[in-house]
Amino acid sequence: MKLLFKLPLVALLAIFSFSCTTDSLDDKADSIELSLITPETKSIEVEILELINNHRLSLGLNTLTDMSVVKSVAFSHTDYMVGKNEVSHANFYKRSDYLKANAGATKVSENVAYGYSSADSVVRAWLNSDGHRANIEGDYTNFDLAAEQNAEGKWYYTNIFIKK
Repeated sequence: MKLLFKLPLVALLAIFSFSCTTDSLDDKADSIELSLITPETKSIEVEILELINNHRLSLGLNTLTDMSVVKSVAFSHTDYMVGKNEVSHANFYKRSDYLKANAGATKVSENVAYGYSSADSVVRAWLNSDGHRANIEGDYTNFDLAAEQNAEGKWYYTNIFIKK
């Protein structure tokens, strides 16, 4: 009888021990977030930014200007996703706070993606999603993007939008 009582407690302890929201995991993410570099721009990134601006122009919206600090923050997250081998918005608020403090942003959003092999395919996927399209068509002034491949050649993308 005591075993039946202890088993659920052990299960709960195991769940909390391996949770992804522990302080120790956040500490590792902090070091990734703070090591900001701006890699050389890839042709696929230029194509994506152009496709997004062309879409905005077709709707009568302002074009967005790229910004190196936004690119470096996007790269830090894309590199994080490649390292974890998963697509996510993990630590978004840290990226947002950083851009508000260091890029004059008053509003920040992001689109992420995985596996699309061309600029056209990733932008089409974002435009076919209400939430991603809302970011692309939103009230922003600047944006930038990082696209990186994992060891298997699969692409990961982080596209960040800010309003100054």
